[in-house]
Parts: sequence; structure tokens; C-alpha cells
Amino acid sequence: MQSVDTILAKSVNYGGLSLSDHTRHVFSAITCFAKEFDFEFNSMLARKGAVLHDIGKAHPYFQRKMKSVNANSFAEEREYNYVHRHELSSLAFLPAFPKEEWNILIDMIVAHHKPIINDYKERGILDIDNRFKNWIDNHLRNWEDWSLYGIQILKEYGYEASISKEEARKSLEYTVSYCETKRTGWSPWRGLLMASDHFASAFSFNTDIQLQHLFEKPKLDYYFDPTRQKELYPLSKISVTDSRPHTLVVAPTGAGKTDFLLKRCKGRIFYTLPFQASINAMWERMKETIPNKDIRLQHATSRIVINDKLEERLLQPLVGSSVKVLTPHQMAAIIFGTPGFESVMLDLKGCDIILDEIHTYSDYSQAMVLEIVRMLLTLNCRIHIGTATMPSVLYNELLQMLGGEEQVYQVKLPYEVLDSFNRHQIHKMEDESEIKDILTHAFENDEKVLVIYNTVNEAQEAFKNFKEQFPGIPMLLIHSRYKRADRVIIESRLKKEFNGGCEFGNGLNPCLVVSTQVVEVSLDISFDRMITQCAPFDSMIQRFGRVNRKRTFETIGKYKPIHVISPSGNVLPYKIDILKASFEQLPDHGEILKERNLQKKIDIVYPVMEKKEIDIHLIFRDNRFTLLELTNRKNAVLVDALEIESASCILSDDRDKYLLADWEERIQMEIPVNWKTISRYKSEYEQLSVGSNPFVVPQDYDDYQIYGLQLVGHDKFL
Repeated sequence: MQSVDTILAKSVNYGGLSLSDHTRHVFSAITCFAKEFDFEFNSMLARKGAVLHDIGKAHPYFQRKMKSVNANSFAEEREYNYVHRHELSSLAFLPAFPKEEWNILIDMIVAHHKPIINDYKERGILDIDNRFKNWIDNHLRNWEDWSLYGIQILKEYGYEASISKEEARKSLEYTVSYCETKRTGWSPWRGLLMASDHFASAFSFNTDIQLQHLFEKPKLDYYFDPTRQKELYPLSKISVTDSRPHTLVVAPTGAGKTDFLLKRCKGRIFYTLPFQASINAMWERMKETIPNKDIRLQHATSRIVINDKLEERLLQPLVGSSVKVLTPHQMAAIIFGTPGFESVMLDLKGCDIILDEIHTYSDYSQAMVLEIVRMLLTLNCRIHIGTATMPSVLYNELLQMLGGEEQVYQVKLPYEVLDSFNRHQIHKMEDESEIKDILTHAFENDEKVLVIYNTVNEAQEAFKNFKEQFPGIPMLLIHSRYKRADRVIIESRLKKEFNGGCEFGNGLNPCLVVSTQVVEVSLDISFDRMITQCAPFDSMIQRFGRVNRKRTFETIGKYKPIHVISPSGNVLPYKIDILKASFEQLPDHGEILKERNLQKKIDIVYPVMEKKEIDIHLIFRDNRFTLLELTNRKNAVLVDALEIESASCILSDDRDKYLLADWEERIQMEIPVNWKTISRYKSEYEQLSVGSNPFVVPQDYDDYQIYGLQLVGHDKFL
């Protein structure tokens, strides 16, 4: 018998980590998590699960795979031509523990890689039991030899055992019969083991060091500093000590919603925002103002934003952060049951969840957010919702869902305070013919101008025209169709160079930024004038918040112009009836848009709430679970449910680099595009079979640097 240290948990291509070392790391993680999660775990049982979970990796089938051993003959190849799941071989060691503990140990281990049934590769235990009559024999093959390694690992943790092959067989038979009794629900024990395994796999020998900073309550002293209580920010003067667990705040941009929502939190915080640009900016703000080490950003671009800080990059998707900034899509696993959802549920349980700018979600995304709220309530979360504009029908639905006035602290500003937030003079435009004259006048007065279009194509075309018309004016184009790495750079330039009154100085005067609605939410940027296509009323209010945003006693009572183009023709991605109703509610001829009138206007545009049905995709309906315990859905269900099926493109200049790059380098080259848009060209563009299977677009690189990726068709990734 070789030393147990020669038994590998990870392949030689991934460091060749020994099973003993990996078990020790998972043991440390699960000891921490069982104590810190808001669930009454039996810590002793949890640790037993950690010791047991991967012992089956000592099986010769798995070791040959880890050590890249090739068959020396056809007979040897046939000998190892069978299905093997190491977690099932691990459960052959159940007799090392009392029988009354088996069920929980099975819950932890049997599905920590695959669901027990309906696995898409048919590798769940019940799939295997139905398909392969000799699977138990194969999982116990050469038992007398390799089980000694498992027995030795058990002994290291104080679990003495001598297990015969027959006892091992009976434990696997018991496991099958137990899994066959499963009903609908979710397993916190599965989530605990998966969270621990993922954490230990990410940090390996640094696991103990990284665990030291997890589950810290965020230190919010900065936001409670008395010097932040100012008349300019009326929410800062309102008490946050109300004992009701949930919060609904409706207040204009610049009233202090972020501070107020954070001050309502009592535990770890998940802060959600709708768009990439806004979550990047919020994460940077949290890092600067909250001294806890573990402030995370969870998004597709987080690895790019965080750059070369390996530890922070590894932490992003894992559990235990003090503050995590993300979009609701990163929490959607809890309602759709996609892989790992149990770990996400444990991480969220009992925490404070901030849903900022909740009104921006529509159609399927709005239905998703409402269902997330419903599930968060079952996890005993405290939910804090902030918005600048929200239809009364949506407000009332959320209020009722959260438990009504007895459970929700509602905060709205009085009319006299709202009047101090009147900032915009509205001018309606019949078409775009007036834009050139408006811009000429604005640039003569050294104004910073923001022009917003509803689709990427229109923004690109307008930017091209403006460059010809105003060659001496600094300009920036921002939309979604840039490489993820380039998008981060553009967002940084927007804040540092083109932003009025920013911390880096006054930026460029005059200047022009052309954008889609990616700038609508929670970006602290301020312009002197806006020209915008008509959008739904609540979206327009958000857009308007990027003009005359800087609030001082000198700017109160000062107004800046906004020009809105009448909707006509193809108005995708919006609906023409909503746009016409929204345009009708706007004042004209430079009349001031009054904050006190916004609610009434919104309710005229949205008299009822149009609900999109996503029930068929949910794992929790009518206060009960519909998903079989120890199973999950495929990731694709999220895409199907929200109709946001996306594809990736790369430039032809990046093709060869992409083929040879690792997955992190590939992310930086990828450009997200709606599938419906790119599918029109799928016969024209090459599609690679590596990475995210991107389409290769033959666009000139210099042209891309100016305009971003150029395609035809509207895109939901705005």
C-alpha cells in the first residue's frame, strides 16, 4: 500500500492536490460555514460529511483519471470502460458512522456534483441505478485494496472503521432506496457541503486564511457620521430606527437613498442594481466607505474590474461576503433552481437585501424580481427597496407581499421637499432635425451634453454624424457592444473626463456623450443638457437624473434643459402605446417638470401592472416547492424564462488569440449580443467551438475602437 498522500483529489493538470489536503481544507470550511450560516446545522455531522465526501476518489478508476494513466492494452481499456462517480464510492464508507446519521450524510454527499436524477448526462445516482445493473460492483471494484486509503483518512479524524465489501454494498443499496423516497423541497445540507467544497477548491492551502474574514457584519460608521446629515439630502434627516424589518423608499435622485437603505441594514448586505455600469460604480463606492476586507462585486465583468487581485477574483461567486454588489440575475438561482441554488439560499438566509432602482425591471425581469422577493421572505431576509419612480400598482403589490404596514417602514418625501428637486425644463421635439442647432448653441455656451438613443445602432449612427458635424468637440460613445474589458475603460472615462463637477475636476468643457440607456441608473454623472429619444416615463425620469445632478444650495432653483424626441416608427425595444402615453405626460416649451406631479403621471401611464407568467419555471409556487430535493435545473432555464438568450461575438482580429487563450483572457475579448440579433447573421459569420462559442465578426479594428461592434437589429443588452 502506497502512502495516502499519493492519492489525488485534483488532477496533475490542476496542481495534483492530495485527497488528504483537500479533505482538510473542506473540513476547515465546513466548520466555519456550519457555525455562521443562519441555519441550525449539527457541526459534528457537518464535519463528518466533509471527511466522507471525497473518500471515493481513492477508487482506482478515479486515480487513473487524475494521473492521466493510459491503457496499455485493449483488455485494460475494456476493464475500465464503465461509469464511475466518486461521490457514490464515498458513500460506501457510511458504515463508519451510526446508522441514524446516514440520511444527512447522504444529503450532503450524493448530489454535491450531480442531481440524484434527470442529470443531463444521466450521471445522477438514480439515473445510473436505472441504466447500469452492475454499477455497485464497479464502484466497489478492488475494494479490499483501495478502501484502505479511505479507512486511513477516516482514522486521521478519529473515526475508526473496518468495512467489509458486503457492508459497503448494503450502504450503497440503502443510498438508492433513500434517494427514491425524496419529495419536493430543498436541502440545506447539500448547500452546506457544496459551499464548503467550492471554497476549499478555490483557495486550497490558503483556505484557513481566507475564512478569517468571512461573515463579518459590515461596518457602516461612515454612513452614520452626523456630518452626513444635511438639509441638501432630506433622507439623511429621517430616522432609520423603525423596528419594522422591511423598507420601501420613494425619493428623487440625489435625496440620499443609498445612505438610507444601507443604514436600515442590520447584518450582511446584498446590494442589487440593474446595470453593469451602476454595480461597478457602487462597488467602488462601498470599497471606499466600508472598511471590511470582504466587499465583493459579482458580475460577468467582475474579474476584469478587479484585475490582478487573484484572491478577490476567486472570492466573488463564493459565500460569506460582508457586502456583495450584484444584479438580481445573480440571485435568480433561488427561484429557478439552477446548479448551486442551495448554497445561494444559505448565503442569503437572514441577510439584508437592498433592491435599488427596482422600477427599472420590466416584463420577465420584473416577474423574476417579484418572485425573488417572495423567496427571500421565506429565507427570513430583511428587504429594503429604493426607487425614484414606481407605479402605484407595483408599489402596492410589493407592500402587500412584504406584509403591509405592520412589516414595512414606508418613506416618502413631502411635497415642499420634493419641490426643491425640480431641476429640469422640458422641450418636446417633433423629430431629430433640431438636434444640430441645439448642439451648436450648447457648445457655444461650453455645455456638457448627453444624447441618449434607445438602440445601439441608432447611437452608433448618430455618433458618426456628430463627429462629422462637430470635429473639434470631445466626444464619447457608450453602449453594451464593446469588449467587456473595453467597456470598463469607457465607463471610467465617462466618470473621470466627461462628468461635470466630478472629483477629478470639471472634466471637459464643452463635450458630448452619446449613449443608450446604460447610463440611466445609479451613475453619479452630471450634464448640463440632454437630448433623448422618448422612452417609458419611469425610464425617462431616470435619464433626466443625469442632468443637473449636482445638488448644492446654489443649484436648488436652477434648471437645465432636456429635449425629448416624439416617438414614431419602429420604437423597439419598447411599445409604441407606452411611449405615446409617456410623451403625452411631459410638459413642453421649457416648462418645469415638477417632482410632486411624477407619481400621478406614472400612474396614468401604468394604470395596471402587466404580469409576465414565469410560473412554469419556478421551483417555489403557492408557498410550496415543486422541485425534487437533491436535484436542480439546467442553467439554460434562466435564459429561457427571461427571454434574454445571449450570444458572444469577437472581432476577427482576436480570433487566433481567442483560440489559444485561457477562459479569463477570453472573457475580456467577448462582446455580449442578443441572440435574436446575431442569429440573422449566423450563416455569414464563423462560430468558434471553444469558450462561449462566439461568432467572429469581420469588423475593422480601428472602426470598432470608435463605434464598438456594429450589427443590425435592436439589442436587449442596452
